[in-house]
Amino acid sequence: MTDASAIQGDLVLETWDLQCDRNGQEHRTADMGCERLVVRRGQPFTITLRFSGRGYEEGVDKLSFNVETGPCPSETSGTSSHFVLTDCPEESCWSAVIQQQDGESLSVSLCSPPNARIGRYSMTLETCTDYQGSSYQIGDFVLLFNPWHPEDTVFLRDENERHEYVLSQHGLIYQGTCDYIFSIPWNFGQFEDDILAICLNMLDINPKHLRDQNRDCSRRNDPVYIGRVVSAMVNCNDEDRGVLFGRWDDRYEDGMSPMAWIGSVDILKRWKKFGCQPVKYGQCWVFAAVACTVMRCLGIPSRVVTNYNSAHDTNANLTIDRYINEKGEQERYSWDKIWNFHCWVESWMARPDLAAGYDGWQVLDPTPQEKSEGVYCCGPAPVKAIKEGDMLLKYDIPFIFAEVNADVVYWVVQGDGMQKQSIRSSDVGKNISTKSVGRDSREDITHNYKYPEGSEEERAVFEKAEHQKKSIGEDDEGLHLRIKVSEGANKGSDFDVFAVVNNNTDEERVCRVTLCARVTSHNGTLGPQCGLTDPVDIDIEPREEKRVPLSILYEEYRDKLTQDNLIKVVALLKDHQTGDIIVAVRDIYVENPPIKIRILGEPMQNRKLVAEISLVNPLTVPLNSCVFVVEGTGLTEGQLLKELEEPVEPQAEAKFRMDLMPRLSGLQKLMVDFESDQLTGVKGYRNVIIAPQPIAEVDFPVPIPDQRCGTTLHPSPCANPGSLAHQTRWNSHHASNKL
Repeated sequence: MTDASAIQGDLVLETWDLQCDRNGQEHRTADMGCERLVVRRGQPFTITLRFSGRGYEEGVDKLSFNVETGPCPSETSGTSSHFVLTDCPEESCWSAVIQQQDGESLSVSLCSPPNARIGRYSMTLETCTDYQGSSYQIGDFVLLFNPWHPEDTVFLRDENERHEYVLSQHGLIYQGTCDYIFSIPWNFGQFEDDILAICLNMLDINPKHLRDQNRDCSRRNDPVYIGRVVSAMVNCNDEDRGVLFGRWDDRYEDGMSPMAWIGSVDILKRWKKFGCQPVKYGQCWVFAAVACTVMRCLGIPSRVVTNYNSAHDTNANLTIDRYINEKGEQERYSWDKIWNFHCWVESWMARPDLAAGYDGWQVLDPTPQEKSEGVYCCGPAPVKAIKEGDMLLKYDIPFIFAEVNADVVYWVVQGDGMQKQSIRSSDVGKNISTKSVGRDSREDITHNYKYPEGSEEERAVFEKAEHQKKSIGEDDEGLHLRIKVSEGANKGSDFDVFAVVNNNTDEERVCRVTLCARVTSHNGTLGPQCGLTDPVDIDIEPREEKRVPLSILYEEYRDKLTQDNLIKVVALLKDHQTGDIIVAVRDIYVENPPIKIRILGEPMQNRKLVAEISLVNPLTVPLNSCVFVVEGTGLTEGQLLKELEEPVEPQAEAKFRMDLMPRLSGLQKLMVDFESDQLTGVKGYRNVIIAPQPIAEVDFPVPIPDQRCGTTLHPSPCANPGSLAHQTRWNSHHASNKL
């Protein structure tokens, strides 16, 4: 009797198809392009094998697969797996099952375990017939975290939240002050062409990988580990070839002002293009936004969060000391700072390394402030642990706790050298904000970080944190002091601020009031004075309110204002009866003019659309070197520039039109930044709903041979051609797309 396999011969693989388009749609990775298979862990994906001469025969042929990641893969480290074709899938390990057989074609469903290492994988098929075997390298693929899988440590239950925090490529970042909150648009662009490769390269050049490649790759199944690596690599302070160079001194001539960025894509592509040299320059929202892009790209739900009046407590005593004289002027420098806002990232993940109860949102802060385990990174710190004052848990909870809870103590240094103390405990950690799910509105998440001021829970948390909460000194009785701002605090205009004094006693009081205004940066660094009143003595009747004005003149702040557009006003009130001194502080944002965006025509996929963009110069001087930068995932191919040839005269309007060719349907954001010699970092955006292209208009292209995803590939709207065109800005050493 003759062996059937001997008659039929060995099983020879002729072609294969990794079905990038189909798998991309099912794994929600199609927008990353169809040139490489990108799948999420724990979820099956399908490949098709076509054999030469005969088909696969069960019982005669044996098929097995090898998948490997990292430079030194091994099964013990979880970076290599060998598995055979079986009848039913395994949930806890790599598996392969037959999905369908049609003659010489065989569809196989492969699946990784939900705790697999993420990253680039190579895949090999081994065939064996009658002890004769062959091995075929059938392609590479990328494996990502999977927030849709209940067993994945980044599982997020709500579909709307998964769409917002994983799939949405644009969003809003909140800036301004706690009294004047506004948002800027941001293009995260995590599915844009080449961004995934850049994010994976970031993991491969991080110092932990360079020290021990096998250990680093073996830990890439853990979002906690990935979060710490990303937090460290987004800044360059450890000379680790990090992405961004931070600068806060308003001197950005040899790079890009942090205020000018409107997306992460340009930053990450510049970093790659120039050999992983740090991109100049970033500040907190830029660091946070780039980290958010990387985390979303890898599949970890993430969002940018803004904390107003954020404390930077360098000595970990939960107190920020401020020294001012009787005019409200800074008396001595302090390393401790109060940032008028500070941005970080929250990423959603389980914390199996901690006791129960700390899963969920974790703070990651890539802005370089203090070192953690010898490296400039911060987190992940469970938001729940920050709220409860659990200071001993990993990672960096005391620092973040201080950012939202530290006391501010103002020491007023009097003429005789005596110091009077004024404590403002409720100043820090205000209006903690993030973009709402599915809407362009602000969600206040302060309650996630803090119990209400003065509540029993808050006091208990401070006792646990070994910090005695001080009295705020603002009870219903006595004198109250606050600062109000008139309407029209616009760049180019004069405006007034007022010290508002309330006498909540039954007696007449006599007090002295002083107001001082200085330009400031958003990290709390004070600049030159731009307004000061002489001390004013006022008599204030019982239950009466009085105001002391200070005019802030454009001619005084015009040449002093930093690109942050911030003025800090300090008011001092001295009660002659008691000798007490009360301090009030307010940061004022001087508003830029609005950018107007009109959409002309019917927005439809793959059909030309026209946008009209305009801005009025509000200043008394012309604007020179004017540039509009336009960007929007799905609307533009990278960034587009419009350089104005002529200056924009005072009160004149700069207006232009540009053509768009939307390639993605659904809700998209067109984002605009305006730069000039006098106005910088002016932002605007417009939501555009793009209708899908009618099926009758779709062209079905001829297949193009390509081995990256199999033997044939079809061009698809999910591809992103022309990545080099994304390198656009007005710096002479970068390429430009000029309108």
